Amino acid sequence: MPLTLYELAGADPDLRFSPYCWRIRMALVHKGLEFETVPWLFTEKHRLEPSGQGRVPVLVDGDTWIHDSWTIARYLEETYPDSPNLFGCDIGRGITHFFKFWSETVLYPAVARLIVSDIHDCLDEKDKGYFRQSREQRYGKRLEEVTADRDARLPAFHDLLTPLRKTLHEQSFLCGESPGFGDYIVFSAFQWARCCSTFELLSPEDEVAEWRERISGLFGGMAGKATRVATSN
Repeated sequence: MPLTLYELAGADPDLRFSPYCWRIRMALVHKGLEFETVPWLFTEKHRLEPSGQGRVPVLVDGDTWIHDSWTIARYLEETYPDSPNLFGCDIGRGITHFFKFWSETVLYPAVARLIVSDIHDCLDEKDKGYFRQSREQRYGKRLEEVTADRDARLPAFHDLLTPLRKTLHEQSFLCGESPGFGDYIVFSAFQWARCCSTFELLSPEDEVAEWRERISGLFGGMAGKATRVATSN
């Protein structure tokens, strides 16, 4: 029986854009595991009751419901040890903690401030009210005001990526010569933006953009073929 992954979806149910869900989608294909996906909306928390909480990603493996992307990744490693490893070793798992916390506290918030109004526009009508209210409360202003000056802020965002750029100048992936879960955590921020916004975060010649394309081409181009808001009509 394949695993089941609940993922956040937009008005188009094929539009899956959550960076936390993309981490796990990439982890599943990395490990070569069969899985099916289920679209989920912010306002459908009741559908996740067996997991004991109301956020995605949620992975269902038989009678077991697992939530939280880091917990899911650990579960996959422990439950399917014969499939390709996500971390490489205990040291690799420890280093991946840095990618996780840097992404969640620095990279993801920076990306969100550049695309948050676009995220709202791609949502199902049932989710738009919740999203606008919760995010405008967070930012203290209208979503459109948050992204109004994003062109002017883009150079500062590029500077934020300097450690990634220097790392990728020395090696093909953040985790070395082959990708690991740390790559997928960081990549998911850029996949989030590409799926739900037409605002381009990276110039094509940027080494980070080249790495993004390498990740997009893995596993038969799964991430590269994902539905994007610009092509979802």
